[in-house]
Amino acid sequence: MVAAASVVVAVGTATGMLSSLDDRQGSDEARPGLVSGSPSRSSPSPVASASDPASPSASAPASASAKASASPSPKKAGHGPAKAGPTTTRLYRHPASQVLDWVRDHPRDWRAEVIESRIADRPAAVWFADYTPGTITSRVRAVTSGGAAQGRVPVLVPYAIPDRDCGGASQGGAPDLGAYDAWIDRFAAGLGSGEVVVVLEPDSIAQSDCLSDAGRADRFAALARAGRVLKAANPEARVYFDAGHSAWRPASEQAALLRRAGAASGASSDGIFSNVSNFHTTSAEIAYDRRVLDALAGPSSLGAVIDTSRNGNGAPSDGEWCDPAGRKIGRPPSLNTGESRIDAYLWVKLPGESDGCRGTPGTFSPSYAYDLASS
Repeated sequence: MVAAASVVVAVGTATGMLSSLDDRQGSDEARPGLVSGSPSRSSPSPVASASDPASPSASAPASASAKASASPSPKKAGHGPAKAGPTTTRLYRHPASQVLDWVRDHPRDWRAEVIESRIADRPAAVWFADYTPGTITSRVRAVTSGGAAQGRVPVLVPYAIPDRDCGGASQGGAPDLGAYDAWIDRFAAGLGSGEVVVVLEPDSIAQSDCLSDAGRADRFAALARAGRVLKAANPEARVYFDAGHSAWRPASEQAALLRRAGAASGASSDGIFSNVSNFHTTSAEIAYDRRVLDALAGPSSLGAVIDTSRNGNGAPSDGEWCDPAGRKIGRPPSLNTGESRIDAYLWVKLPGESDGCRGTPGTFSPSYAYDLASS
């Protein structure tokens, strides 16, 4: 089975780095001399939530969607007359993450230079995976205001849907959909007014088979509402919905689920995300995402974002999703893809944060990070 969501530890934030780099080369690997990284994976994942500081902390889902993936972009070009992608060309690197902590604490480690330059210095998504309604607004605001102060675009991952990961490794979330709706309202209150990309609930759509028909309908209604609330709170927010990944469901089937969750409505959605925490090649995801968008039949402005954090060598032939050997970091995060309908390449899962086999799920493994960065 194609694995699911993201293993999240700590306060539910997977962070990344400061500068966004364009990569229009054909290969799926990051250019060797460039800096930094972020999270992603391919199978259900566990979530451990920690304390709840006023500012987001650095831990990312260790496994976000072996079944699903995602990636956002700036104000779109080439999607028709509707709203374009973010106007700036740079993504925001949040200054707190497990990889940054490790680099700062181990300056003499023989792996530190490679990990810092190829992973730690790249912008990555910030995850909010713990259900802590009392502080979520201030924590989101800390990230969005940080991005706005630098004129950069933050990538946020709300990850608190009830029955998350179907009770798997990343289980958790809000106690019920009413509580989730209220949590989203508070999340939206922290978005500010600047450009921001929101990767809404990895695995929530592609991995919904464990729910009853009524439960799935209720979840999809909550996701559609979440998209509307987020976009109403900040018209510059771009919200992307879970399309799984290219080896999960047929495009037409995934599009039918996305439509039920509001992803075809411009009031809720800016498009889809794929490959979160997974390993499928960028070319496979581009082709798949375009088929999903065609079948979705929404506004021409809808686009896709792709998680390229660990897909430089593609997916393992044996289907392994838990920290598989032989993988490598993929294209650097960028809001300029040069591909029609593909809004961004993002690092949604931070490379080096374990799926559970090279370390506790969601924790940083320097040996795994080095393997990914040096392959």
